Amino acid sequence: MTPLFESLKGACAAEWAAYVDHPFVRALGEGTLSEAAFRRYLGQDYLFLIHFARAYGLAAFKGETIEDIRQAALGLDAMINVEMGLHVSFSAGWGLAEAEMAALPEADATIAYTRFVLERGLAGDLLDLHVALAPCIIGYAEIGRALAARHGGGLAANPYRAWVEMYASADYGAVAETEVAYLDTLMARRGGPGRLDGLVATFRQATRLEAAFWDMGLAV
Repeated sequence: MTPLFESLKGACAAEWAAYVDHPFVRALGEGTLSEAAFRRYLGQDYLFLIHFARAYGLAAFKGETIEDIRQAALGLDAMINVEMGLHVSFSAGWGLAEAEMAALPEADATIAYTRFVLERGLAGDLLDLHVALAPCIIGYAEIGRALAARHGGGLAANPYRAWVEMYASADYGAVAETEVAYLDTLMARRGGPGRLDGLVATFRQATRLEAAFWDMGLAV
């Protein structure tokens, strides 16, 4: 059986391509992205991660089994105690202190995607929530791998090499693979033929909002 993620991506091929091969992404891989654009992205991504942590808290509430709650708790712990720390450390290398990022006003694109994710989780079930999260969680792994494969040794002189290597890494790939498998678990438990159209609509909108987040980064 085709994994749910592949079915969703196939149904939204144009939107997915616009997201994973966005001009912001291409410029990252080529090392030509302006520092101002990258700094804007980093600051907004800090705020983005706060709301993703909230989404994992919502996932625990929406969980129907102890396994669901445990997975949500592990995701929340990793988000606030590992990924946020990594983001703060990485951003410091670009001259952005945590207090500075925390004080930033949220960009419209940041609000749009994060609140969409939370709304889908509130209005729907755990499957709806994870489908809305999937373009970010799984998409970044695809982007990282693609950029690493495309640019190879050229990354040595790329100022964004660490970002590319982080999302191309086996560790992050494992996170994405776990999410792919969990989507199938949720679909088997909560899905059915009648749900697919709604899940595709959620995935399409989330993917568009991810592309709009890249647009925001370029709007400096």
